[in-house]
Amino acid sequence: MMSTSEHKPEYLSNFGYLYLDKLLRLQQKPVPFTPGEPLFWDDDHISKQMLAAHLSQETDLASRKLETIERSILWLVNYLNLKIGQSLLDLGCGPGLYTNRLAQQGLQVTGVDYSRRSISHARQAAQEQRLDINYRCQDYLTLQDRESYDVVLLIYGDYCTFNPQQRQQLLQNALRALTPGGFFVLDITTRAGRKKLGQKNGWYVTESGFWKPGPHLVLEQGFDYPDQDLYLDQSIVIENDGRISVYRNWFQDFNPRTISAELTQAGFRVDSLWNDLQGTPYREDSDWIGVVAQKPEIP
Repeated sequence: MMSTSEHKPEYLSNFGYLYLDKLLRLQQKPVPFTPGEPLFWDDDHISKQMLAAHLSQETDLASRKLETIERSILWLVNYLNLKIGQSLLDLGCGPGLYTNRLAQQGLQVTGVDYSRRSISHARQAAQEQRLDINYRCQDYLTLQDRESYDVVLLIYGDYCTFNPQQRQQLLQNALRALTPGGFFVLDITTRAGRKKLGQKNGWYVTESGFWKPGPHLVLEQGFDYPDQDLYLDQSIVIENDGRISVYRNWFQDFNPRTISAELTQAGFRVDSLWNDLQGTPYREDSDWIGVVAQKPEIP
């Protein structure tokens, strides 16, 4: 998650003059995990765009399409041999696309997400479908639940957006939240998939867009750190009055060895690795790795 430290806005111009030195500075390759705008996913405008992206069936930008989600749920229920009444925690649940369907399977479901707008939508959808789901608006890096769930989910690459210290905290939170023998399920990106996406480098001007409700210029850049399996997706946004906002999304890619090492060090046992969370066998050229890990039983 983004730093909650005080953030002072920068401006590109003053009295009609462009300060290009600021742009040059911002376009330099930053130190890994340098933060951008803090907690921007809960911004009133951006969260509205994110919710629309989650619900869209035209792209997989924010959430996977419903047909994929439904296949994943059926596979998870069967593979984990989940029974009616078992408890499940979905971290980064968004608008409830997984949680609602898991509750329909008879599971006791809790969803946690930092976006107030997404949680509000999820609660409304659950109420309309008469589903008893516990939704919490919370940064799951602060999760304190203890031995409360048979399964913890973290789906669609959320794990990859955190720095090493945050990932360590997240794994400890998930381990603590699970009952002995419980499962932690996540999926992560790979360098093979990263190469297919390519490196961003472009710009556009819009009257209103994803980042801002008014006119703005967007400078998109991608920075690759191949020695660290790390990638930065950066957008510099310049508004009419010259105000600059820098949005940074960091992505830590993994392979079977690196993800297994992190999970094992945190106290998990790796159960299995997959090409996805639909039961497709893992291949070395996979864009994603689906991971099923387990909290050890008490001796």
